[in-house]
Amino acid sequence: MRLRIFTEPQQGATYETQLAVAKAAEDLGFDAFFRSDHFLKMGDMTGEPGPTDSWITLGALARETSRIRLGTLVTAGTFRYPGPLAISVAQVDQMSGGRVDLGLGTGWYEEEHTAYGIPFPSLGERFERLEEQLQILTGLWGTPPGETFSFSGEHYTLSGSPALPKPVRPGGPPIIIGGAGTKRTPRLAARYADEYNVPFHQVEDTGGAFDRVRAACAEAGRTRPLVYSAAQVVCCGRDEAELKRRADAIGRQVPELRENGLAGTPQELVDKIGRFGELGAECLYLQVLDMSDLEHVELLASEVMSKV
Repeated sequence: MRLRIFTEPQQGATYETQLAVAKAAEDLGFDAFFRSDHFLKMGDMTGEPGPTDSWITLGALARETSRIRLGTLVTAGTFRYPGPLAISVAQVDQMSGGRVDLGLGTGWYEEEHTAYGIPFPSLGERFERLEEQLQILTGLWGTPPGETFSFSGEHYTLSGSPALPKPVRPGGPPIIIGGAGTKRTPRLAARYADEYNVPFHQVEDTGGAFDRVRAACAEAGRTRPLVYSAAQVVCCGRDEAELKRRADAIGRQVPELRENGLAGTPQELVDKIGRFGELGAECLYLQVLDMSDLEHVELLASEVMSKV
């Protein structure tokens, strides 16, 4: 099981804070550092000093790390046109030496769109746009050097694009599609994704979502492998006092976290990770909400990652 550190900087984190977590994740042996793509805090957090742009941040981290993979879970399709997004992701991939993964979704948080003047279409239109974006991204990255790419859709039109720059990996970096939708998400994952992620669902529900995507892959006749993964908020303590202290720091209750997240003693986390593994999950994203608590990251490395 590969373990990745996943952060939510919109809740209140400077670039320097993210850099410290990314460097700790790399030094401690985690597989990747991922971040959300949001422009507005959620819940009771202050969100200060304010949001940081995901791909600007990852571009900087690409030059200050050397091993871990870097990515978004997930970039909101409402935030960027697909052509410029393809350029940004390819550039960061080059800057990192090919260590980028792109998580891409419809976008869902209407308040952040309102706060920053970003259009927020209906869910149906957002899915339509997402599918066109996936076609464009894979089309641009898959266009042979020296050739051009054109696309005519309902929402986007590209004509004679040089399809540059190119990412390091032929065809582009791995694409992650997430969510537990029952129809559109499985179809898009089966067609476009290198990885399918189920965020913040209990084990049984995660298994059901995996099965729907497996069925969609079979229906589509997909033969290339698909990585299955899950994301869980993480809260670990050597004893109940340490666990409660960490839960209090993120405004959560221990019983609720044990039920809906990945919380408890190191052995409890190892056991629950094993249950995800039994479903076919190859990768788990540990959502670290208190980014100032590097001792938490160290504990996860020494007492959890070492045993899975």
